[in-house]
Amino acid sequence: MSSHPGPESPSERYRASVERAAEAKTYLGGFIRTLEFELDDFQREACLSLQTGRGVLVAAPTGAGKTIVGEFAIYLALQRGLKAFYTTPIKALSNQKYSELAAKYGAAQVGLLTGDTSINGDAPVVVMTTEVLRNMLYADSDTLDDLGFVVMDEVHYLADRFRGAVWEEVIIHLPSEVQVASLSATVSNAEEFGAWLDTVRGQTDVIVSEHRPVPLWQHVMVGRKIVDLFAGDTSFDEIAPAGEVEGSEAGAAQETATTASLTASIQPAVTAELPGRAGFEVNPELLSMARAESQMNFRGRFGHGGRSQRRNQRSQRDEPQSAQRSPVRKASRPQVIASLDRQDLLPAITFIFSRAGCDAAVAQCVAAGLWLTTEAEQLLIAQRVDEAAQDIPSDDLDVLGFWSWRDGLMRGLAAHHAGMLPTFKEVVEKLFVDGLVKAVFATETLALGVNMPARCVVLEKLDKFNGEAHVNITAGEYTQLTGRAGRRGIDVEGHAVVLWQPGTDPAAVAGLASRRTYPLNSSFRPTYNMSINLLAQFGRPRAREILESSFAQFQADRSVVGLARQVRSREESIAGFSKAMTCHLGDFTEYARLRRALGDAETTASRSTSRARKSLTEDSLSRLLPGDVVDVPAGKSPGLAVVLSSDHESREPRPAVMTLDNQLRRIGLHDVEGPLSPITRIRIPKSFNAKVPKSRRDLASSVRNAIREHRPPAPPRRDDDFGRASAAPNQEKRIAELRRELRAHPCHGCSEREDHARWSERWWKLRQETDGLIRQIQGRTNTIAKTFDRVCGVLTGYGYLETSDTGVLSISADGQRLRRIYGEKDLLISQSLRMGAFNDLDAAEIAALASVLVYQAKREDRGLRPKMPSVSLESAVDTVVHEWSALEDIEEANKLPLTGEPELGLVWPIFKWAKGRHLQDVLSGTDLAAGDFVRWVKQVIDLLDQLADIPNLDPRIVRLCSEAIKLIKRGVVAYSSVA
Repeated sequence: MSSHPGPESPSERYRASVERAAEAKTYLGGFIRTLEFELDDFQREACLSLQTGRGVLVAAPTGAGKTIVGEFAIYLALQRGLKAFYTTPIKALSNQKYSELAAKYGAAQVGLLTGDTSINGDAPVVVMTTEVLRNMLYADSDTLDDLGFVVMDEVHYLADRFRGAVWEEVIIHLPSEVQVASLSATVSNAEEFGAWLDTVRGQTDVIVSEHRPVPLWQHVMVGRKIVDLFAGDTSFDEIAPAGEVEGSEAGAAQETATTASLTASIQPAVTAELPGRAGFEVNPELLSMARAESQMNFRGRFGHGGRSQRRNQRSQRDEPQSAQRSPVRKASRPQVIASLDRQDLLPAITFIFSRAGCDAAVAQCVAAGLWLTTEAEQLLIAQRVDEAAQDIPSDDLDVLGFWSWRDGLMRGLAAHHAGMLPTFKEVVEKLFVDGLVKAVFATETLALGVNMPARCVVLEKLDKFNGEAHVNITAGEYTQLTGRAGRRGIDVEGHAVVLWQPGTDPAAVAGLASRRTYPLNSSFRPTYNMSINLLAQFGRPRAREILESSFAQFQADRSVVGLARQVRSREESIAGFSKAMTCHLGDFTEYARLRRALGDAETTASRSTSRARKSLTEDSLSRLLPGDVVDVPAGKSPGLAVVLSSDHESREPRPAVMTLDNQLRRIGLHDVEGPLSPITRIRIPKSFNAKVPKSRRDLASSVRNAIREHRPPAPPRRDDDFGRASAAPNQEKRIAELRRELRAHPCHGCSEREDHARWSERWWKLRQETDGLIRQIQGRTNTIAKTFDRVCGVLTGYGYLETSDTGVLSISADGQRLRRIYGEKDLLISQSLRMGAFNDLDAAEIAALASVLVYQAKREDRGLRPKMPSVSLESAVDTVVHEWSALEDIEEANKLPLTGEPELGLVWPIFKWAKGRHLQDVLSGTDLAAGDFVRWVKQVIDLLDQLADIPNLDPRIVRLCSEAIKLIKRGVVAYSSVA
């Protein structure tokens, strides 16, 4: 809440009185009268901009009250008889905002549109996911009539590499008369983003606030003791003064430096003062703890004692951080919550970057006998939970883990992650906001805008698994997570607590807490659907202009200025190097060229041999057939293995095999050292089932018998000559010629030849780097339009676009179909329809096939291709996979992002669900959580709904898509997650 000093003179008091009276007559005055609190300065400034007809970009910390600006935009629309759309990045946030607005304005005035939910879509105020609005714009929907305002909540989501482009599409395509209120987390390049908005939307004001209305205090929990991170009273606003917004490039560099420092081992002397934050020191108690821990590990690794020392040296290389010794005994999760409770720091959100970890945390607290609720609160919780579960069939409750979930809630404990049933998550959110649930263990997805503020936020670790490796969290992520601490109007202050782990560097933690670096970088790129819709609506010349107006191109054009400056500076250095390598005997530039040509020729000869050997190895793997027995020389499980399925079509063949210890795996180039030939062959019985242990044991026994009996392998297929790779012709001759030319050159006899050569190498290296910068400048000029041209080339090749005699592009009938297909695999879905993949399927099979086109398995969940439920579905999947393989080759040739591989892991669960099977049967034998299953089924419903709405599609397929939706929209999937 902002406070203003009172006027000092009668004239000032009179002027303030006149201004208040004038404001009271405006829309803003009317809006303020509906509130129970005074507006902060940044809120008032943004609202005034909207009232005067301007757009706004509001960037402020989590919990600062940005959404008030969005609510004023809605108020303005209703007062002026216009429509307002409120867009969010995730369905959970859309559902939550819909409930809030419906409670405020009445259910008749508010609608909700997400991929799987449609409520009162023609209402004057509609909450929706951003994709829904994008689809409306491309379809030129009547719902857009009388649209006056669009609120884009969490607009910084446009940096998301998978979905971010949708935000830019909406901003670019909204009618010019629509005012846009963009609400963002604090970003370090808000001015740059605002300048782009001003370019594409017209007058847009950028309003940045670094101030948190509830002060945030930073702590570290050492054992069960909570210690201040900073020496003295240092809060969030003091660490990052208002108005200090670092540039995107500098911010990114600082964030990288901070992240890197987290991985550094702690030295006996630890820096106590923050770089660039003179006067703010890390708590000496934490620094002493770090020194003591460092010295303990130093003595343990390098202390006296031969055998102990050698053992420590051997294990030092791969010792995990958690294995390091520490004078601090780490508190358990129940102990952490109990400590927070004793210090009146509940309710708290503990971020654990693992779903299993969140569920385990609740179970551990329950097992420890932790109760955080009173009897009266338990009665309220039981009532709320039982009401939410009344529509769930009793036989589903056990599968959903309902009873353990309920038990945790009764104690004031809950998990919150994407694997939970949406209904369960919503109950947790409401109970937490109402203060009935006191401790939530959540994954980072909770930080994406769901309104669940807490008094305290706890971070268990400062690293997370990003799908490929464990990486440190960035300063931006730290700010986003800890921003949940401090409930406006409830808490006097918020608290962020980092748990002390072995190897914790207090200075690095302070570095994370003290930086507000979150640069917003565009992820925009033209997709097939976007491109064909632009062409249909605007034609090619105008479509290219529109794409050139994207934030991605705006950022690329700005970066060119800095690159050009670097080129000018390097050209001056190159001129100096050229002078330094001048030789009195001849042209040293020519001599240096010969030296490089010789080095390149020798490298090329070596690489040619290596490439030829790799090609032969790939060929040998692609020729392996089921029943071939091979000796795998390397990899995870070296030794004898029998091929279960071949892999002829992949660019890098990975046939599936079973080892003699009954392990199923795939072998690839990294498992072999050269071409692989079968040593014998067996017959795999038709009844063989890789999932049955006895089948695997029997097959392994057959392999051993074949080896014992020295059975010969199958006769050679085609040309199985895996000989040594020969060098490319004339390469050795070329190398010999270059050596002769080099020795004959006048500069070869120069006494200062090597000095000249060193200057020449510097000249060459700098010339290469400068040429690279020039290429970057050329590449960033019109880069989005060039990508668009390549996309159009692919669409023309497939027949979705047709070129007239005058060179004008038009949309074919198949292209019109593609215009109505939205998703990451848009062109693959269209091709699958076109090639008849859906033609011979019934409703349940169509649902299963749709899952192939939307599901994305985790990397570790990908295994052998399962047998399909029916012959017709097997044929349909073959068609999809074949089309994907051909499309990937074309995309690679055109330097376009590759379409994701079709995933078959959801086929059986969806097929069983469509056939009416019980949830327990559906999930049995899979690693799918109930929440994940529901989420993927809803995405399948979304795709089927799109297909059913495609104009001129085969009526039979349209009817079956609608039937498929009815088959799978039942049970847990049909439970409404909107109150």
